[in-house]
Amino acid sequence: MTALAKRRSITRADLMPFDEYKAIRRARRAEIVARKRSRRMEIGPVATFHFENFETMWLQIQEMLYIEKGGDAQIDDELAAYGPMIPNGHELVATVLFEIDEPTRRKAFLSRLGGIEETAFIRVGGEMIKAVPEVDVDRTNAAGKASAVQFLHFPFTDAQVAAFAKHGAEVVIGFSHPVYGHMSTMPENVRAALAEDFD
Repeated sequence: MTALAKRRSITRADLMPFDEYKAIRRARRAEIVARKRSRRMEIGPVATFHFENFETMWLQIQEMLYIEKGGDAQIDDELAAYGPMIPNGHELVATVLFEIDEPTRRKAFLSRLGGIEETAFIRVGGEMIKAVPEVDVDRTNAAGKASAVQFLHFPFTDAQVAAFAKHGAEVVIGFSHPVYGHMSTMPENVRAALAEDFD
């Protein structure tokens, strides 16, 4: 865990100019991607939770600026889009991806997955922490089709943080959706990494 990983917000001052980032991009990406491995969980056959923090969102913003080359005019939009995904010290925040390569099968599956974002949970110490979806856009459309990408916040009480932080604590994460009711026990290395996200 780096000192940066505990930061709660990204500002323009945190971002590197294009040429400076380009010079260190390969090494910095490799470093952060390696740490991201202990911040992900597969739930069922097609869903993966990627738990975000300052570092993962810093990398996402730098990559968007690097790839799209929008310069200064692009920065505020990226900060607005990804800044809210940095945990505030009393929550875990995840990007959830539903990954099905075959387009027809993916469309059929997502069309039955409406409201999945409302059914995600983390269970620790016998208590259920329900997901709060990001409100930037509706992640289930009027026809009941879910987005393949979901952005979820899990707000914890102080007691729930204490339970989560205990070495060896049993943490279960999953969905209670009728079409996708999968859950998994969080490995200890992931629990330990995510415990660092709390104040």
